[in-house]
Amino acid sequence: MEIVEAVLALIAVCIGFALVARRLNLPYAVILVLGGMALAFVPGLPAVTLDPQIALAFFLPPLLQASAWRTDWRAFRANIRPILLLAVGAVLFSAVVIAVVAKLLIPGLPWAAAVALGAIVAPPDAVAAAAVLSRLRIPRRIVTVLEGESLVNDATALVLYRFAIAAVAAGGVAIEQAAASFVLVAAGGIAIGYGVGLAGAWVFPRLKDTLLIVAASFIACFASFMAAEALHLSGVMAVVTTGLVLGQKQHASLSPQSRIAAVTVWQFVEFVLTSLVFILTGLQLRAILDRITTHSVGEMVMLAVALSLALIVARFVWVFPALYSSRLIPSVGRSQPAPPVGHAIVISWAGMRGVVSLAAALALPLDFPERDLLVFLAFCAILATLVVQGTTLEWVIRRTKVEEPAVNGMAPEEAAVRRHVAGATLAEIQRRAEDILEGPVAQDLLSEYTDKARVFQGVAKGRGQAELEARMRIRLAALREGRRALLDHHRDGQLDDELLTALELEHDLEEIRMLRLLGAAPAH
Repeated sequence: MEIVEAVLALIAVCIGFALVARRLNLPYAVILVLGGMALAFVPGLPAVTLDPQIALAFFLPPLLQASAWRTDWRAFRANIRPILLLAVGAVLFSAVVIAVVAKLLIPGLPWAAAVALGAIVAPPDAVAAAAVLSRLRIPRRIVTVLEGESLVNDATALVLYRFAIAAVAAGGVAIEQAAASFVLVAAGGIAIGYGVGLAGAWVFPRLKDTLLIVAASFIACFASFMAAEALHLSGVMAVVTTGLVLGQKQHASLSPQSRIAAVTVWQFVEFVLTSLVFILTGLQLRAILDRITTHSVGEMVMLAVALSLALIVARFVWVFPALYSSRLIPSVGRSQPAPPVGHAIVISWAGMRGVVSLAAALALPLDFPERDLLVFLAFCAILATLVVQGTTLEWVIRRTKVEEPAVNGMAPEEAAVRRHVAGATLAEIQRRAEDILEGPVAQDLLSEYTDKARVFQGVAKGRGQAELEARMRIRLAALREGRRALLDHHRDGQLDDELLTALELEHDLEEIRMLRLLGAAPAH
């Protein structure tokens, strides 16, 4: 019972922190880190301990699959070169830099432990930057690269992290053996994840029940991770691959109701798990500090500042040469011109660390050399990047003039797609209008679909925006009046709750569609 009460209390605290973050217009992760750290020093709160194995096996799979599920695969594939330069190159470079700096500052720290620290703090987390990026109109390619990097870099860092822990346990490992194993472990994880993803895409539509499908998506997530880990392959690569496959297959394999339900459930789980990781780390901070007796407060502050600076600088040192030197290759230079300097600055500054680094730090074995010190330094690095970079990223984006001008109303590209879809639906109605039995009904619908195709064609050609917005406003007002009448009918006792829920869902989905067309964000 105490565990249930504690979890509910933590979720309530997370909701409070989310409201504070919204009020202060700050990234949610920043408030979570600061709030969790403050809670650690509240008198009377019990000490919190978390099993290291649970930290990775329970928290990471759903967080990684949720991120992979919503990834735009075509954009990811089109930007695979810069994504891999960051997700593999920048992560390995940052891990090496941190390992060297840690070894220089803490001479007694084993090299494998220093590499483990580097692997923990090396991968940035795009979720930490999402709150800022979503408020601004920045080039889609920057968002794609950052999101793609965060999807793959976790696998790079955690495979390196696993080798470092194994090296500590074994007393050392050969570089050649580690490199060969790295490729094998990653490739094997991808194969496992691809197989589980295809199996899930085959099973889901045959379940024919929304609740069963959503539940099965969690089974696929953990099955992929655990199967790969049981075979000593990369569970991270497996679950990321499963998420990518299911995310691409969902459009054909899931019903609209199942897709909506899956997105809602996974968003909730992602919020809860992310929040709990930050809070649990903060609550453990006091006990960690109490156990660190080999270093003074001044030494720990110096170590934290030095490693955090090295982490931030290392990303700049890697990003600029990686982005611009590759353009010296003729084929790359012709196909992908050099991006503006502002783009490189934003990508470098958007290197906030987040939940994956926290989970990896908590998953260090309890007998790991200098475990408490490494967890403390990882926490400080995450705190520094979130607070320093997270609170200034919007300012950097505006100062570098990366933000794109706002588009009033519907973008011509979207209108062109909608015109294409409206044309296809109109053609089908026209075909059915010639049917002997359904023809009269189809004739009645022709004017509606013809009108819709005409409006979207006008918007796509740069005119008709005012007419579209007027139509949507009128429809929205009528829809809301219909909902009021529906609720009045229910209040008068002429409608049961089950039918009310079904009809209200139709109105809700239609209102979301109207708000989307008007360019207004639905109320959360």
